[in-house]
Order: sequence, then C-alpha cells, then structure tokens
Amino acid sequence: MKVKAKLKNGVVKVKAMAKHSMTTYNQAEKKTGDRENADFITHIQATLNGEVVFESSTSQFLSKNPIFKFQFKGGVKGDKLLMNWVSRKGKTGKGKGKIK
Repeated sequence: MKVKAKLKNGVVKVKAMAKHSMTTYNQAEKKTGDRENADFITHIQATLNGEVVFESSTSQFLSKNPIFKFQFKGGVKGDKLLMNWVSRKGKTGKGKGKIK
C-alpha cells in the first residue's frame, strides 16, 4: 500500500493506494462459476500515534487498486501514518507514510 501525507495549514491530506484485484461477485462467477470466490477490500483503517483518524467499510463498488483520499487535523511533520486493510477472504495489507 502506498501512502502519501502532507501537512498544510494544520490539516493533513492523505492519498493512499491499496494494491488489490477487487474481484466482484459477477467477475468471480464469470471466471470460476462460483460467486463465493469474490474478493474485495471490506475494511480500511488509518492510525496516527495509535489513534484512529480514518476508518471505512467498503464493498465491491471500488475499482482495482483503489485510491483513498481523506484529511484530518492533529498531525505534525514527521509523524508516521499507518494504514491497514482487510479483504472479504481475510487477506490483509498495510502501508505507512510520514507526514511531510
């Protein structure tokens, strides 16, 4: 997962890309004949110094390698932002970035 975070006027703006195929139910059914083979990110979370600053539950509506953008107040330059995601099949991914 790629994470970029920039501080400007007291607001941290974050842009992150999660590498994931995001297979929908329809795509899984076409490829394998079974809708249960669908695999997409269902939950994503960002923490700064142990505090959750972004959290989202998602569905199959996201594209392959989805990009997440959000902003929050309270970070300072040099802080590390940690991001984690979990897919429908239990796969996980993580990434980190420093606030610049």
